Amino acid sequence: MIIAKQLHKHYSHLHVLKGVDLNINQGEIVSIVGASGAGKTTLLQLLGTLDQPSKHDNTLLEINGINIASLSGNSLAKFRNEQLGFIFQFHQLLPEFTALENVCIPAYIKGTSQTDAEAMALELLGFLGLKERINHKPNELSGGEQQRVAVARALINSPSVVFADEPSGNLDSESAEQLHQLFFKLRDRFGQTFVIVTHNHELADMADRKITMSDGLVKTI
Repeated sequence: MIIAKQLHKHYSHLHVLKGVDLNINQGEIVSIVGASGAGKTTLLQLLGTLDQPSKHDNTLLEINGINIASLSGNSLAKFRNEQLGFIFQFHQLLPEFTALENVCIPAYIKGTSQTDAEAMALELLGFLGLKERINHKPNELSGGEQQRVAVARALINSPSVVFADEPSGNLDSESAEQLHQLFFKLRDRFGQTFVIVTHNHELADMADRKITMSDGLVKTI
């Protein structure tokens, strides 16, 4: 599913990632842990194609059989929209739109019809326990509900991989626990691969595999 070899990232003179090698299987839930500054979020951004690795001999990033280096511009944007989903610490919902409308946005970008997009969004929101909240705007939802809307948005295009960066970091303990359990239900229902950066030890330990980073390198897999 994901094959990464010799991923490096430099920011000016700062060498943040120092040659990361990583394989992640289809349908696997993988957590990435480590101290602040270890390179976790930088790695997630590279794996999610939100940033590009620094040029280095033998660097490779392959997702779902596609060499990411072969994509650029519109092709990369299309791949990201159709193949990848993203969940962040802050839900990033658009305040002027309802829950249903927020979830549909990636599908509209893909070119899905309004009828089909809304049908898929309603299925997801129903599965996530938000059937009665579809017409509520973000400021009318609790923090946990907002994050579940963000999860539905990440899933609307049936991505192969969902990347999550501290997804429960802004939630109370009860909502965080619910979100953690949700990832496993989603994997079992829809078959996505999840790659989760987290400081939450309970979530990290629940994953199929826990990857520890330190000083820009993968230390344990």
